[in-house]
Amino acid sequence: MPAAWYDRQGEASEVLQVGELPLPEPGVGEVRVRIHASGVNPSDTKSRAGWGGIVKSFDLIIPHQDGAGVIESVGAGVSPTRIGERVWIYEAQLGRPFGTAAAYVVVPDRQAVHLPDNTSYAEGACLGVPAMTAHRAVFADGDVRDRIMLVTGGAGAVGNYAVQWAKWGGAKVIATVSRPEQAEIATTAGADYTIDYKREDVVQRIREITGKERGIDRVVDVNFAANMAISDATLRTNGGVALYAGNPGDLLSVPLLPWMLRNITIRTILVYTMPQAAKAAAIRDITTALETAALRHNIASTFSLERVAAAHTAQDSGQAIGKIVIDIA
Repeated sequence: MPAAWYDRQGEASEVLQVGELPLPEPGVGEVRVRIHASGVNPSDTKSRAGWGGIVKSFDLIIPHQDGAGVIESVGAGVSPTRIGERVWIYEAQLGRPFGTAAAYVVVPDRQAVHLPDNTSYAEGACLGVPAMTAHRAVFADGDVRDRIMLVTGGAGAVGNYAVQWAKWGGAKVIATVSRPEQAEIATTAGADYTIDYKREDVVQRIREITGKERGIDRVVDVNFAANMAISDATLRTNGGVALYAGNPGDLLSVPLLPWMLRNITIRTILVYTMPQAAKAAAIRDITTALETAALRHNIASTFSLERVAAAHTAQDSGQAIGKIVIDIA
């Protein structure tokens, strides 16, 4: 089967290869999916690069956790009625050597989730890591109806879904951005207000929007180390921060006693180690939202499998607004 892989870590152009690999066979409780689209996440490219001391766990790795396609065959214990079903895939390469950057992938049955007909394969490949991370960040600390939420990086892959989930849950949403085109994307996703953090005083704008005495109920934060002062100045009593990204060596200095007195919660999120119940809740809501066309999927750019190295380079650049997708149709 056509596939992309690496057998050593490093720069995308130096280590990624494209060629033919053996067709995988589904084992007990597994399905084999014909991949039509593969999604690229920051964690995929960081693993390839050895970022932060990440060690390569297998001799040969087909990258990418997320994808979408059609179930072609099933292993023992899986209903044959699933053959021919359109699905989106999450955590394909978690603890396994072979992800979705190939014509076929084998995954546990539950990690191939029904994809409604109104959602394209490219859109299905966007879901996994970003949509599930965002769902956890928005809903982990309870109902958000009538809350005021701040989403930093509201045009990013996770941030954009976080804006949508927050609106879906009935919150008022403020999103930070750094460029006009990002403001447009965040607004289209449902943000009630956008703040350009490079040109505006974020704290002052939040106070203007919410009222000085009201403040923010919850923050979904892409860079808590950089944004902590904003949270400190604007979070109200019983508020909380959900942070889902960080860099090696990041250290936080939190005004502990003042935050304790305000009963502020700090929640860290990594989709791969989320409780199974949280993953199941995210999948249920994703399914409902897809069936009712309530989610928008922000695809930054699409590459062919042969140009997978260019796709990784684009992801590593930090300039992509949204999700990068590999077309494997």
